[in-house]
Amino acid sequence: MTTLQNTAGATPAAVPSRSLWALGWQRLKRDRIGFACLWIVSGFMLLALCSWVGLIGRGWNAEVAVSYAPPAFLYQQTHESSQASVAKKAETITGVALRPEEDPIWAETQAAMKNRDKYVVPEVKKAESLTFGADIRGRDILDKVVKGTSTSLFVGFFGALLSVVIGASLGACAGFLGRKIDDFLMWFYNVFTAMPDMLLLLAFAAVAGRGLGTVILVLSLTSWPGTFRLVRAEFIKLRSREFVQAADAIGASSARRMFVHILPNVSHLLLVQFSLLMVGLIKYEVILSFLGFGVDVRQVSWGSMLSEVPEELMQGYWWQLAMVVVFMSLLVTAFSMLTDSLRDALDPKVK
Repeated sequence: MTTLQNTAGATPAAVPSRSLWALGWQRLKRDRIGFACLWIVSGFMLLALCSWVGLIGRGWNAEVAVSYAPPAFLYQQTHESSQASVAKKAETITGVALRPEEDPIWAETQAAMKNRDKYVVPEVKKAESLTFGADIRGRDILDKVVKGTSTSLFVGFFGALLSVVIGASLGACAGFLGRKIDDFLMWFYNVFTAMPDMLLLLAFAAVAGRGLGTVILVLSLTSWPGTFRLVRAEFIKLRSREFVQAADAIGASSARRMFVHILPNVSHLLLVQFSLLMVGLIKYEVILSFLGFGVDVRQVSWGSMLSEVPEELMQGYWWQLAMVVVFMSLLVTAFSMLTDSLRDALDPKVK
């Protein structure tokens, strides 16, 4: 009986509580597809970082090959067919050399030939094929797509970050302060969202001009409404909770209640919103650069590479399009699936 009483009266071992982030990480690791997508996105981030600091892709603008050099796996077949066409053309072309007395510029030609050795230009030998081919200027497409990955991810990351900051700040003010401030910000939100997204984006880009910083600013200024509405709704729901009223009772300022007590409780939603925005802004950057409103001509991105594709496809050169499609599809698909996994992992209602 004593044993039973001791057993019944024993204090259970304390189970350490885990935060929402720790629980979300455990759920994400159990999601095989989401965890694999996390590794893919991390690989792209590392690739972009190495390219940005100059470890790889530095020579993307160097003309290292002949124009439209084919990929290595197509070079042998292309080379043999071109050699055959040249030989056939040489057989069909016949010419008769003019005698000196029949050539009106023979004397001038002979005088010029005496000085030709003084102006010899060293011939730079260029590669006839590359691993994944070259563009019209002979630039390595692999280096271009790696550098373009860095540019597109840079625009998507900082554009989404600035957009989340703008939307979260305005949404917090509207949801927490309410009254006239909420009415004004909601009026501004409704006016802003009444215009088509793409039209507004092109209008901003046309006025601001081209450039990496301009693209980031334009994309962030046109993509904050979704974050604003989400954060506003969460702040309206949380501002009357007990922990916020307790902070008010001990004299916490409005700014402290907004950004210290309430904002951490919606941070998981902001992370998911950031992932969604990053995917969307990468696509918008590609569209802007394709239309000529994106990055500067001295830079390269996926959109600027795609702007060269129509002319290449008309001549049968498809390898630049293939590289951009593979890189962009892999990143966007992995990012989209990772966002879905993050939404499920960070949802407190999921056990």
